[in-house]
Amino acid sequence: MEEQIAELTAQVAALQQGGGTTNTMFAETFYYLTIPLMILIHAGFLAYEMGASRLKNVLSSGVKNLLAFAFVIPTFYFFGWWVYWGFPTGLGLSAGPAGISGAEYANSIAWAWGDSAQYMGPNISDQISGVFFGAFALFAATTASIMSGAVIERIQTVGFVILAIVLGSFAWVVAAAWGWHADGWLVTQWGVHDFGAAGLVHAVAGFFALGVLINLGPRIGKFNADGTANHLAAHNMPMTVVGLMLIIVGFWGFLMACVVPPGEAWSWFADKPATIYGTPINLSALSFNILMAVAGGIIGAWVLTRDPFWMMSGALAGIISCASGLDIYYPALAFLVAFSAGLILKPCADVLERMGIDDAVGAVTVHGTIGLYGVVMLGVFASGYPALQGAEGEVAQISLVGQIVGAAVFFLLGFVPGYVVSFVLKMLGMLRIPEGAELVGMDRVKVPAEGYPEGIPAPAMNLDPAE
Repeated sequence: MEEQIAELTAQVAALQQGGGTTNTMFAETFYYLTIPLMILIHAGFLAYEMGASRLKNVLSSGVKNLLAFAFVIPTFYFFGWWVYWGFPTGLGLSAGPAGISGAEYANSIAWAWGDSAQYMGPNISDQISGVFFGAFALFAATTASIMSGAVIERIQTVGFVILAIVLGSFAWVVAAAWGWHADGWLVTQWGVHDFGAAGLVHAVAGFFALGVLINLGPRIGKFNADGTANHLAAHNMPMTVVGLMLIIVGFWGFLMACVVPPGEAWSWFADKPATIYGTPINLSALSFNILMAVAGGIIGAWVLTRDPFWMMSGALAGIISCASGLDIYYPALAFLVAFSAGLILKPCADVLERMGIDDAVGAVTVHGTIGLYGVVMLGVFASGYPALQGAEGEVAQISLVGQIVGAAVFFLLGFVPGYVVSFVLKMLGMLRIPEGAELVGMDRVKVPAEGYPEGIPAPAMNLDPAE
């Protein structure tokens, strides 16, 4: 009898160990697959911004996007990842993973030294941190790409890279530590809930771009002496629209990476997926709501503009407007919120233009304004729902006041560093290219290659600022 009990005990232990291994492998594969999907976001931004540029600036816009992606990855590794784990409760150090103190983890993140360096590289005891880091690194790179479209055709390359690093490896990471972490003070004290990062990724990046644009100024020829605006047309609208659709494809990976898969180490629910706040979610809910949000945003923009550029921008706005509550909304409500976002999109962009801001692709409106709109709308429609399910059962609730507080913090975390850093770069002469280079085209003076070697039609060059 004792031998049978011992054998059964051994079998149960083996099954439990096998189940744990399966959960770990599933979590690792889950995040691993989000990474190439999110890279499609950058393929989309590349096509989107190159198509939106005039012919004389096509390659320089592409170079800028490639450099943003390349620089944000290592800088996020060396200090951005540390900020996320180190500062959720404010500007002091908190505990890192597996009980490591903030100070110890800070050392491991910054320099990958010491025993806790296992969390920053390949090892046999932790299979998940690398791909979990990869997903967050792609979030970081996305913020830089959001900002990059707004500033095309007149920003210096080095100055842009510095701004991309500050945004992708610091500004949005502080927002994530405060509002996208179970210990974040915005979550625990105010019940802020932003499942799909409408505020802490999109709004932060959008209003960071606004701070930069104020110091950067408009493109030559954008505004007349009386303040009225001229339309500086994209050289290839089909490329721009296809790029926007690729961003939508990448969004599936972005939002998939917002889900914590089952497993005791990564979810409050050992057998169920959860949000980063520990509240329940599944991929079925995401599928319903993402599709309804895309459709609602397109239709809302079509009703008002009939313009394919704004229709596809409306698709982005639809997802972003619902992103905070994709884990809570019913599909019909997601459609209505997205439809309203599509309706207000172009009027909001027009207001910004009347203020003298030259946002070349509408990034401030699509990501910034609509991002905050989505954060606040969740407070309107989901007040009283759980914002956080803590490890010991404590529950914070969503409220309109809390969501407004979160929106205000996200705005400041984007706009203030964007304005301050770009102002310093402007004073140092590192922000804007010289007037002559802008008139002749950045490709001719900045890129040792030709985008169109068979020749560029004179009208497309737009050398005359009055055109």
